Amino acid sequence: MTRILLDDLGSARTETLTAYQRRGGYQALQRAVQSLTPADVVREIEVSLLRGRGGAAFPTAKKWSLAAAQTAARKFVVGNGGEHEPSSDKDKVLVERHPHAVLEGMALCAFATGAREGVLYLIEDMAPQIAAAEHALDEARAAGWLGARGSGASFAFDVRIHRAPTTYVAGEETAALDSIEGGPGKPRKKPPYPGEAGLHGMPTTVNNVETLAHVPWIVREGGAAFAAIGTAQSKGTLLFTLGREVRNPGVYELPFGSTYRQLIEQCGGGIRSGARVRAVLPAMSCGFLAAEHLDVPIAYETLKPLGSSPGCGGVRIVVDGDDPLALVLSIAEFFMAEQCGQCPPCRMETNQIVHVLKGVLAGKGAGYDDKLRKLAAFCRGKGYCSLIEMAAAPVLSALTVFADDFKRRAGA
Repeated sequence: MTRILLDDLGSARTETLTAYQRRGGYQALQRAVQSLTPADVVREIEVSLLRGRGGAAFPTAKKWSLAAAQTAARKFVVGNGGEHEPSSDKDKVLVERHPHAVLEGMALCAFATGAREGVLYLIEDMAPQIAAAEHALDEARAAGWLGARGSGASFAFDVRIHRAPTTYVAGEETAALDSIEGGPGKPRKKPPYPGEAGLHGMPTTVNNVETLAHVPWIVREGGAAFAAIGTAQSKGTLLFTLGREVRNPGVYELPFGSTYRQLIEQCGGGIRSGARVRAVLPAMSCGFLAAEHLDVPIAYETLKPLGSSPGCGGVRIVVDGDDPLALVLSIAEFFMAEQCGQCPPCRMETNQIVHVLKGVLAGKGAGYDDKLRKLAAFCRGKGYCSLIEMAAAPVLSALTVFADDFKRRAGA
């Protein structure tokens, strides 16, 4: 099975610089500095069709090209490991086990965009990940890959770690910039986009750490090789987090085009209780998929028509005997608690969704379907970030996937 990021799937130890170099680590950075131009590196990323792995799936090359086109003397790269979604552990596993892959990816992004300063953005309570990253930074500097000497006479790049607040919204890219600058970690209105005016008003490329960890492989093996993995519009591999619903919970790497049935049965060892799967939630900010979709290839182009997305891969599974409406309410309450408060439509939507759902569970939910759909439609696109859409997605899909449960509980 194809794996790019988690070569040592059975190991929980942090990969050392020596071990990373043994499997080709920093060869891509060396090749870039010695033989390629920044435009060459951007072109390889463009050919690879790599998309952001933080959930939004924005084309990585477009983001890099925006920052590279700016003429500012000072530019930044931010590796976003601010993983706040309760059902996702993939960034934590990646930073703790393979920090050098993230650092080399940041350095390649810096080379391609003209940046010289980097920030690795990790949550303040991620002690094992921060320790692993700090040790990797020391190793990379001592070996000359990072720091004042850099990896070549014409390129020097260094990274510092920023400890982010534990709030969910602080993981949004502009909120990360606000936190790094000393603010509370709240999203900013766009445009301007970070690639134009980001950290300290300078061009800044913000990528999820999983996105960045793919970059060394792409530059080393070629964008075409990466594009050969996956489906027509979804390339490479994706990290998935499975929880205690399965016999073998953990983080797994699968190529796009795999199915949730494969993920659950082959990676997770099947459902722990042996119960039948009713539905899958690909990530907390996505739409539910019914059991009939377990064999649909996992890809952006296949899940979008079903009202969902691979998201960040933090999978939740609903089986016979579970209360799906209680799960939907818990997700809605999470978004209500975690919205930052600066956009009135978001405050209204998240609070009203919880109010309507509580009414359904209390048997007083008359008109719930119309209320929820009108609320989501009215608020769509009216916030500084996409939390409005994230909060609505699982609820709207649940109205269809769990329609009988809603009707029975609402007293309708």
